[in-house]
Amino acid sequence: MHAPNWKADFLKQTDEAGITVEQQLTIGPADLWQIPSDDWQRFAQLALQHNLRWAAGWAEQAREWFLINACFEKEGRYVLLRTRVHNPKPELPSQATVYPAASRSERHTQDMFGVNFAGHPDNRPWTRHKAWPKTRYPLRKNFPVQGEPEAVTPPDRDYAFVKAYGAGVYEIPVGPVHAGIIEPGHFRFQAMGETILNLEERLGYVHKGIEKIAEGRTPEQLARLAGRVSGDTTVGHCWAACLAMERAAGIEIPPRATLIRGILAERERVANHLDDMGAICNDVGFAFAHMQFARLRELWLRCNEQLFGHRLLMDKIVPGGVDCDVSEQAGIAIKRGIYQLKVELGEVLPALDLNSSLEDRLYTAGLLPEAIAAAFGALGFVGRASGQDFDVRRDAPYAPYDRLTVKVPVETQADIASRFWVRYKEISVALKLIGQFIDLLSPGDLRSAWKTPEAGHEGLGIVEGWRGEIITYIRFDAGNTIARCYPRDPSLLNWPVLEKLVLDNIVPDFPVCNKSVNGSYSGHDL
Repeated sequence: MHAPNWKADFLKQTDEAGITVEQQLTIGPADLWQIPSDDWQRFAQLALQHNLRWAAGWAEQAREWFLINACFEKEGRYVLLRTRVHNPKPELPSQATVYPAASRSERHTQDMFGVNFAGHPDNRPWTRHKAWPKTRYPLRKNFPVQGEPEAVTPPDRDYAFVKAYGAGVYEIPVGPVHAGIIEPGHFRFQAMGETILNLEERLGYVHKGIEKIAEGRTPEQLARLAGRVSGDTTVGHCWAACLAMERAAGIEIPPRATLIRGILAERERVANHLDDMGAICNDVGFAFAHMQFARLRELWLRCNEQLFGHRLLMDKIVPGGVDCDVSEQAGIAIKRGIYQLKVELGEVLPALDLNSSLEDRLYTAGLLPEAIAAAFGALGFVGRASGQDFDVRRDAPYAPYDRLTVKVPVETQADIASRFWVRYKEISVALKLIGQFIDLLSPGDLRSAWKTPEAGHEGLGIVEGWRGEIITYIRFDAGNTIARCYPRDPSLLNWPVLEKLVLDNIVPDFPVCNKSVNGSYSGHDL
């Protein structure tokens, strides 16, 4: 049940503050408000006073203009704020001075479009790793999709990391290349003895050009691309992209298809939480638990392969519906697997709960205070372990979650243990939801006929991925092709809080602190 709508009162407050809302539209779950560029930062200040959460930001080029967007949320309702800045020297007041969560997003827009955010607290390049000249911007229309590669890309060796000073203070550089198969990311520590004084991240090493290569694709091609933004969230990103396209096209998908989408999303959630719980235990030397969670995840993924044809459920969500079904026999098999997982977890979890050495490593370590989690907009299990009581499935429900009651586990201890146990509780919720979705299945179509949107139609898809809220924006061009796609992974907002929660921890605890957040490099490095 929604709280009373705050938007009318807030709109009145903007008018009283002298901020003119020039245009009002509805785009999916959000109200679009367009304002003058001079009021961009003032709007953010007013939004913060009224406890709106900064959720996402992106830009797009429209002939002689750049459209700058920022998405805000409160009580499950969204406002998509938009303004225009003129080419060739686009400039806008920074919202990062008000919302720390906006910082990296603005830096990405600066690197990709050449938009200057005046007053930004940190205007160092973020996405650009010497792969293109300073005066070239890959998401502008005149930049070729194949790029302008040099014979040898210059080394990215002059990034202005924060320097360490003081007697006894030393630096530890970690990465960007790591052992094993982990994706690249650089972590620069300042420490005294074993105590971490500061951590600075440098990401973007696996920048793939997702936003650029999305341009010109058909809906089917875009859905496949979205499913590869972050391989462990293929269902979540594909669902958000398809939802945005379907809203732009004015399509309602069949009820059976929505239920199957819900089953796929919750199965993805369970698999990843099992993996993370085992990895957290492994990072503090508890190999037994790591082996057990890995075994349970493997059985779960084998069931995915057997019933849906893909271990990670890739390409099963398509524009207009789904490309798979759940037969009566499959439903029985899924419920049998749920029962078996519950039994096995009931045997494994007491071994963890009674392990004092595990408690010594997880409890009180990696503290993320509620105020910092709120300021940076922490999402999913990271935010909910620090008191952030928000879940799109419950607070801004979409089909099929609008047919059920979704329980949202929230913790306030704010440490690694809290992030561990929130994951476990979310598995329990997911297993219940899967069973309920199966019970609600009734005969029906799996896919609606596609309707080609007019050029300029846009849509916003917002879903609760396993890491948290995913926001995907789509604008169509002529000929049923994509003009602009921006997928915001939860990791964009969760990575910065890692820099905060490791402070005053010891260096050997960084791996488990990092795993307790488990940000996606690929989802961040579009």
